[in-house]
Amino acid sequence: MSETVILDGPLTWREIATVAGGTNLRLSDAAWRRIEHAREITDALVANGIRGYGINTGVGALCDVVIDESQQKALSRNILLSHACGVGDPLGKAETRAVMAAQIANFAHGYSGVRRETVEALLTLLNGDILPVIPARGSVGYLTHAAAIGTVLIGEGDARHGGVTMTGREALARAGLPPLVPLAKEGLSLVNGTPCATGLASLALARVERLLDWADAAAALTYENLGAQADPFAAMPLALRKSPGLQTVGDNLRRWLDGSERLKQSAGRRTQDPLSLRAVPQIHGAVRDAFAQVAEVVDRELSSVTDNPVVAGSASAPEVHSQAHAVGAALGLAMDGLAVAAAELAAISERRIDRLVNPLVSGLPAFLAADNGVCSGFMIMQYTAAALVAENRRLAAPASLDGGITSALQEDILTHATPAADKALAIIDNLETVIAIELLAAAQAFDLQPQTPSAAMAMTVLHGRIRARAPYYQDDRPLNGLVREVRRFIGAAFPTLG
Repeated sequence: MSETVILDGPLTWREIATVAGGTNLRLSDAAWRRIEHAREITDALVANGIRGYGINTGVGALCDVVIDESQQKALSRNILLSHACGVGDPLGKAETRAVMAAQIANFAHGYSGVRRETVEALLTLLNGDILPVIPARGSVGYLTHAAAIGTVLIGEGDARHGGVTMTGREALARAGLPPLVPLAKEGLSLVNGTPCATGLASLALARVERLLDWADAAAALTYENLGAQADPFAAMPLALRKSPGLQTVGDNLRRWLDGSERLKQSAGRRTQDPLSLRAVPQIHGAVRDAFAQVAEVVDRELSSVTDNPVVAGSASAPEVHSQAHAVGAALGLAMDGLAVAAAELAAISERRIDRLVNPLVSGLPAFLAADNGVCSGFMIMQYTAAALVAENRRLAAPASLDGGITSALQEDILTHATPAADKALAIIDNLETVIAIELLAAAQAFDLQPQTPSAAMAMTVLHGRIRARAPYYQDDRPLNGLVREVRRFIGAAFPTLG
């Protein structure tokens, strides 16, 4: 991984996720010139008394109230303080860094009009890992999350560094920065746009991408224990279905299961396996296709200006345009789609877990228990997976359709992009646990199989890696502790065949 991400043109979701993981961000000279040029335009708008929303007018339903130049600093400061009304537990470190990186990237397009000093302060906090405390709840779009960042810049709010929570003023002092006095438009720009949604969406994509490969690996390990259909993942018939994701999954399954003597012995005992086994390419593949579509939307959003208003032209011919670019409809729809896709991936994994523990269909000891009757084995672990899948089903209801009316009918349609990204992350968290449970159960089933015929080499290696973290289960410890260990394992690595 590169030690620094360079922001020159638009950032991608992968670069945002990289910064979220702890990598520093640096702006190119061209990016700084764009920021400075936009500020020159904003200063010219103020000097010439050209009316611009949030520059020299109130905001929301107060958009027609003209603000005298002497009060524009107070307007910017008051916007930050009044909009900092998020509630609940704070975002995690990675989530906070992702939002900050996306916010800086939005300013670097050169249409917002904030000062270079403002962006430099954000960058110093980000690279110093001095992170604003952003309450996770209370946003219908973007305002409250971003305001929590802006308040730290002016010495208010709270921040965290090295596990210590401090005031915004203390955070600035630790970073060697004076409290910012926001000028005209800066207060509005610091709370505006879709960086909250694009930052969280980028993180969601990074987490899902890793779990796509783990889901394929878990399905292969389960299939080797339960599969009995002759050549179910053969390349030729799978190629008849036009889906890039399906072809990727089929290729993954063939590589994981290559050389399995167990499957050779059981092949042909069934004409068709149950759908949770034989439809892995079709269902996992559809999730991969959905992922690719969402990734395209997020990258497109990151390449877009999502501030309102935008400034354009030049200092000698300044322009200000009020649009609705801060509305995150595309992101809301995309994150709702990713949430459903992740929930579907968890749902089929839970169905495979059920088949592994159910003696009526598995041909294995009931609940994969070491001693029937005395030990319960994975009986209740399947309950846990079923509960998480049910929770996902509730969370998967579309946030983008929640609607609502705010600001005295001025903002009378809401698309809830940030809440959509937030609940997608919650579903992805559940998905990771369900996949960890399937890997544990499939490894237990692996141990309960006869030693001959032999398993696929890749499956044997994967089993060994799971066992290095989670020993064979005999009702001899809390099972959720083993789930945590496997979650840590799959959270830190991609599955490999070697």
